[in-house]
Amino acid sequence: MKITFPHMGNVYVAAKALLEDLGNEVIVPPKCSKKTLELGTKYSPETICLPFKINIGNYIESIEKGADTILITGSCGPCRFGYYSVIEKEILHDLGYDVEIIVFDPPDGKPMELVKRIMKATNTKNVAKILRSLVRGKKVLEKVDELTDIANKKRPRAINGYEVDMIIDEFHREVRKVYGVEQIIDKIKYAREKLENVEIEKNKEVYKVGIVGEIYTIIEPFVNLEIERKLGHLGVEVDKSLTPTKWVKHHLFSGPIGSKEENKKIEAAKPYLKAMVGGHGRETVGSAVIYAEEGYDGIIQLLPLTCMPEIVAESILPAIQRDYGVPIMTLIVDEMTGEAGYLTRLEAFVDLLKKRKEDKNIEKLLFGN
Repeated sequence: MKITFPHMGNVYVAAKALLEDLGNEVIVPPKCSKKTLELGTKYSPETICLPFKINIGNYIESIEKGADTILITGSCGPCRFGYYSVIEKEILHDLGYDVEIIVFDPPDGKPMELVKRIMKATNTKNVAKILRSLVRGKKVLEKVDELTDIANKKRPRAINGYEVDMIIDEFHREVRKVYGVEQIIDKIKYAREKLENVEIEKNKEVYKVGIVGEIYTIIEPFVNLEIERKLGHLGVEVDKSLTPTKWVKHHLFSGPIGSKEENKKIEAAKPYLKAMVGGHGRETVGSAVIYAEEGYDGIIQLLPLTCMPEIVAESILPAIQRDYGVPIMTLIVDEMTGEAGYLTRLEAFVDLLKKRKEDKNIEKLLFGN
C-alpha cells in the first residue's frame, strides 16, 4: 500500500511522520504548483471551490508517482467539503485511476466504522500503536506550526527578510528526504535554530494583521499566494486564526466539548452570528471580533470563490469594522486570481494601516491621549 493525501500547508509533514512511524510507505504529493492547479481545474466541475481543484491535482500527481491509496478527512454540515470524497472518487474513476480512497468521516453514531477505517489506513490493528503514533504525529504538527509562527514574527523584523524564506524553503526540501518522526523533528530543530539566529532590527515598528476565513485558504500557501510572506516583507506580523494544530486540538484531542480557543470564537461571534453556517463561517466572525479586541491593526479575510459560509461571514464583517474601528479587507481567490493585482491590494491595505497609525501618533502628540 502506497499512501498519499492532499496538501494543506504543514499537514503533510505530520501525516508523513505519523504514517511512516507505523511502517507505511508514503507518497507525498509534489509541492502545489501551477501544474497542480491546471490538472485540478481541467478535471473538476467549473464552479466547485478552489481547494477541491487543488486536491484533484495533488491526487493525480501522487498517483503518477505510484500512490494507490488516498486518505482524506470527511465533513458534515452546510459546506461542500462533505461531498468532496464522493465526487473525487467519481472523477478519478472516470480518469481510469485504480486507487482506493479512505475517508475519515465524523462517526455519526458509528464510532467503530471510523476505527476500522483508521486501522485500514494505518495498516495495523494495534490500537495502542496507532494512538502512540497519533500523539507523536501531533507533536510534529505542533513543532512545524511553531516554526511557521517564528518565521512570521521574524520576517517583518529581519534585516534581510528573504533569509527567513530561504530557511523555510530549505526545511521543506529537506524534510521530504528523511524518514519517520525522529528525523523530521531533527530537521525542525535545525531550521528553528537557524531562524533564531536571523538578525533583526530590535526597535523596528511592525503592524499586526489577523488572518481569518476559510481554513484551507488560510493554511495552504500556494492557494493564498504566500500571503504570510508578502505581508511579512511589507513589515507586517501575521497571525492566523486557524492552523492545523488548532484544528487537530479542537476536533481530535478535546473531546465533544471542543477546545477552549475555538469555543471562545463561537462565543465572540454571538452578537453578530448565533447559528452555525457551515465551514468556519462563524469562527471567522468570532476571530475578527477577538483580533479587534486585542488591538490588531487590521484583519484580512480569505476565501475561495463561491464559498458559502465565508460569504455569510463577509456580509457581517463590515459591522465589526464599524463597531471596533478596525480595517477589514476580504480577498477572494480562484484559479484566475492574478498575483500582481493581489499584491497591489495588500500594499494598499498596509499603506492604510501605516497612515492610521501615523494619525494616531500625531493625535497622541497633540492631545496627549
